[in-house]
Parts: sequence; structure tokens; C-alpha cells
Amino acid sequence: MNELKTTLIWIFYEECEAPDDVQNLLVNGEHVVKAYKALRDIAIFTNRRLIVRDAQGFTGKKVEIYSLPYSCINMWSSENAGRLLDFTAEIELWTRAGHIKLQLDKKIDVRQFDKLIADRKSVV
Repeated sequence: MNELKTTLIWIFYEECEAPDDVQNLLVNGEHVVKAYKALRDIAIFTNRRLIVRDAQGFTGKKVEIYSLPYSCINMWSSENAGRLLDFTAEIELWTRAGHIKLQLDKKIDVRQFDKLIADRKSVV
């Protein structure tokens, strides 16, 4: 089996509200569970999938949307931040689409984030 190469890396700093334009992407029966903010990007966990709103370009007006149904996650790992010089925790997702790394600022509880994925994955 070939090792998957990391295709996407995002660093999330804090929990936030889901932006209004994401509401247009939700299907019947889908609702936002949590949202996390990066510099210009936002990850939205719904009851059905992970949506990442990736602002691009100099002005950030160009937006790319990633949609990852929980059923596509084959495996994940979580690593909490260390004490001294390690300021971020890390979640890694192995999916049908590739390997995704999520780095979490120390303000975000990595175990709550881990549970969020586990809870959603268990109902798929």
C-alpha cells in the first residue's frame, strides 16, 4: 500500500460562529455543530460532514469550499500539545481523498475536538 501524502494542512485558533454564507451549503436536516477559525479560513462541523471554507488570494474574496462527509474518514489520530515549547495540538485524518492535518491552538481542547469527530463518525 502506498503511503498517502499530506494534501491539506489547516491551523485553527479558536471556536467561532459559522458564517452566514455556509448556511446556503447545508442540506435538509443538516445543522452546524461547531465551527473553528483559522486566519481567514473556517472549519464547520455539521451533523453530516466537515466543511472547510478556505479564503484565497490577496483579498480573500476567492473562496474554495471543501466538504468531507464523515463516512469518508477511515481513521484519525489526535495528539495534545506539550507543556513547554509545543503550542499546538494535532488531529490527523486519513480519508478516501487523502491525508489531512489539523493543528489546534492551545485555546482549543483537543479532546473535545476528538470527541466531536468520534460522535459524528459513530452515527454514520
